[in-house]
Amino acid sequence: MKLTVYDSSLLQALLTCLILKSQAAVVEDFNHVDRCKDFLYMGTPPRAYLSSSLKKICQQYMDKPRFISFYDPQKHIPIYSAYTFEKSDGDKRGDVPWMFEPQLATEKGSSNMEPFPQSSLMHKNFEDTQAVLDDYADVIQYERGQLNPDEHQADPMDKAATYTLTNVIPLIREFSFGPWSTQVELIRRRLNNYCHGKAYVITGVTTSGNMIRRDNLDRVAIPEYIWTAYCCTDFDHNAPYSERYKLPVFGAYGLNDRVNNHIVEVPIKNLEKFLKGKMDVDKSFQIFYSDCVPDS
Repeated sequence: MKLTVYDSSLLQALLTCLILKSQAAVVEDFNHVDRCKDFLYMGTPPRAYLSSSLKKICQQYMDKPRFISFYDPQKHIPIYSAYTFEKSDGDKRGDVPWMFEPQLATEKGSSNMEPFPQSSLMHKNFEDTQAVLDDYADVIQYERGQLNPDEHQADPMDKAATYTLTNVIPLIREFSFGPWSTQVELIRRRLNNYCHGKAYVITGVTTSGNMIRRDNLDRVAIPEYIWTAYCCTDFDHNAPYSERYKLPVFGAYGLNDRVNNHIVEVPIKNLEKFLKGKMDVDKSFQIFYSDCVPDS
């Protein structure tokens, strides 16, 4: 069958529309979007979150998906970020401007994260749906904590992409620079040394109602706990037992506070049990598909 010029134009328009939709940063389903699902073990996100207001963001930088975030546009923080670990030397970039997600503000926004405009007046165009730099400007007791940390990436562009506020939660300074920083480095070394294949990491939070306020308004939720878990099915079976029993999958959590903020490392089932009592999830809550147990 021969297509007319009109039919060809219509077909081209439909294909363009589908391509643009598949590249959209705010997506309907992580595991239905090409390449976004690559950041998830078996292409499957954590299941059983009950809130219907959370947004799925395929975090795209320079026209390439870099990781994903499950975002709360009301509390202005990510509930979790999921990424693939890259063996690295642990250095941070530090030369990247903080960015925001245009498509949270408007469906016509860019599918790429973008640097914040210089004028804080421009921030009002998107501060309803996400945190802005002013929210963190005068809160010296908190640090901008990355759920996908710069130190767990190696490619310069992947590292740069972690500097978006849709990947950031407020961490108490003493916790951020102490136990949490130590845990990020511990995981980096463990996966660097003993994970032979791809390692999937998911890091998330629980919230308690406490908020950073600005201009007498609740702006950014302060997590009560931060948690993390990794899955690496291809690992070194000759690793020291102290490390080997924490593979292929293990988790950890810590209280986001000045005191009693030590990190607790736990098996994945224990972490899931702990989180069921702290988050709006049902009893089928699961972080990794089949708890990172490969199909036999």
